[in-house]
Amino acid sequence: MSLEWLIRIATNYWPMFLRGAWITLLISIVGTVVGFIIGLCVGVIKTIPLPEKGSKRIFLKTINGLLSAYIEFFRGTPMIVQSMVFYYGTALVFDIHIDRLLAAMIIVSVNTGAYMSEIVRGGISSIDKGQFEAAHAIGMNHVQTMTNVVLPQVVRNILPATGNEFVINIKDTSVLNVISVTELYFQTKTIAGNNFRYTEAFFITSIIYFVMTFTVTRILRAFERKLDGPENYNMLGNQMQVAIPKKLD
Repeated sequence: MSLEWLIRIATNYWPMFLRGAWITLLISIVGTVVGFIIGLCVGVIKTIPLPEKGSKRIFLKTINGLLSAYIEFFRGTPMIVQSMVFYYGTALVFDIHIDRLLAAMIIVSVNTGAYMSEIVRGGISSIDKGQFEAAHAIGMNHVQTMTNVVLPQVVRNILPATGNEFVINIKDTSVLNVISVTELYFQTKTIAGNNFRYTEAFFITSIIYFVMTFTVTRILRAFERKLDGPENYNMLGNQMQVAIPKKLD
């Protein structure tokens, strides 16, 4: 690896590196946020108690079966295959030509949603059953219990796992180059192909990926500490003061 070429590539092609990094971050942010919402909805639906009998039980079991199929399929197949099937399949079968960037966001969002749904389901299952019983005892239905009691705790508990998914998405967007999305990896291949200096180009890219993931990790940890509040709490309130009578001489 040549230091001279390293500096030359960084100097001459920094706009392409910057553009690729921006596309990578944009896809990762949108995919993580939308995927989190999908996972939250799927996780809540899968934890709805099934009635003992009736049409509602059949309906919920059907929905749960479809959601389980969605989760298993997207967790069990690589994102690179999903990208090829979705982007080229919609054009071939339905004659729908989707914008590459939009297709990338959809693929990452749906893929992330499958993983987040299991994370959310696990977070809900970790909540003590007594909280569900207490909420139902005061007249809350399932939706009110989830909204007011369970989900605020779940969101806090799964925040580290959500941040981990965000970091994974930043790195996994590199597979989207198979549908010609101009993210960081795609831009790096173009730069390296122009100069035939693959080592230098991808070394710069590895540094950019590290800076992005390291920064995101530190921001999320700071946010977690913010949610946790201060380590030491001062109890404020009225305290009873007892007057000790002076000893009479």
